[in-house]
Amino acid sequence: MAPGARPLLLLAVWTLAALARRGSGEAGDGGAAEEQRCAVERRADLSYSEFVQHYAFSRPVILQGLTDNSRFRALCSRERLLASFGDTVVRLSTANTYSYRKVDLPFQEYVEHLLHPQDPTSLGNDTLYFFGDNNFSEWASLFQHYSPPPFSLLGTTIAYSFGIAGAGSGVPFHWHGPGFSEVIYGRKRWFLYPPEKTPEFHPNKTTLTWLQDTYPTLAPSARPLECTVQAGEVLYFPDRWWHATLNLDTSVFISTFLG
Repeated sequence: MAPGARPLLLLAVWTLAALARRGSGEAGDGGAAEEQRCAVERRADLSYSEFVQHYAFSRPVILQGLTDNSRFRALCSRERLLASFGDTVVRLSTANTYSYRKVDLPFQEYVEHLLHPQDPTSLGNDTLYFFGDNNFSEWASLFQHYSPPPFSLLGTTIAYSFGIAGAGSGVPFHWHGPGFSEVIYGRKRWFLYPPEKTPEFHPNKTTLTWLQDTYPTLAPSARPLECTVQAGEVLYFPDRWWHATLNLDTSVFISTFLG
C-alpha cells in the first residue's frame, strides 16, 4: 500500500459515517448513524409469495434468518481456507466496471500479499479483487456446505460467486441479472439505483474513490438506495439494478446469481 493510504482509507470510511450523521441529524455513534441511512427494507419472516409479489421484480430487500450457514462460516475462516485451498490457483479480476484484466495466482499468495486495505489512490484496473471467477470443481468441497436463500425465479438456475477482499475494496457501479449476496465475515456497504436511473460514476475509479469524490456532491434526490449488509444477512437485487459495493472490513461473501 502506498504511504499515507491507510489514513486516507480511514478518512473515507469516517466520511461515510459523517455523511450518515448529517443525513440523520444525529451526532452519535458512527456505525449506528450509518445505519440511519439504510433505505433497504430488512425482512426476517418473508414468505415466497411475499418475495415474488413485493420484491423479486421491483426492489431490493435484505433477508435475515432464512438459512443457517454457521458451518459454512466456520469453513471460511482464514486458517481453514488456507489449509484447504492455499495451493489452489485463483483468478483475480480488476475492480473496475468491466473487469477486463485477469490474473492467476495461488490463493495463499493472494491472502498474504494482496488482501490488504484498498489504496484510495489506485485506479480500478490496478486493483485486483478475488470474486466471481471460481473453479467450481476445485471449490466444491466448500460450496457443498452453503445453503442459498430458499427463493428462486421461474426459469432460472443458480450459480455461485465466492469472494474475499480487504477493507475499502469493492466493485464500482455495474448491472446484471438478479441475485442474492450474503456476507459471511465482515460488512459490505451497498449503493443501488433502479434500471432507469443511471448513476454518476467513472468506470475505472474504485467505489472508495467514488465515495470520496462524487457521493458528497450528489443532491439528495440523486443519491442511491444504500445500506450496510452485516455478516449473516443476504441482500437480494432485482434484474438490471445498478449497484456498487464497498467492503467496510476484510470480508468474505458469496453471491447466488439467478441466470
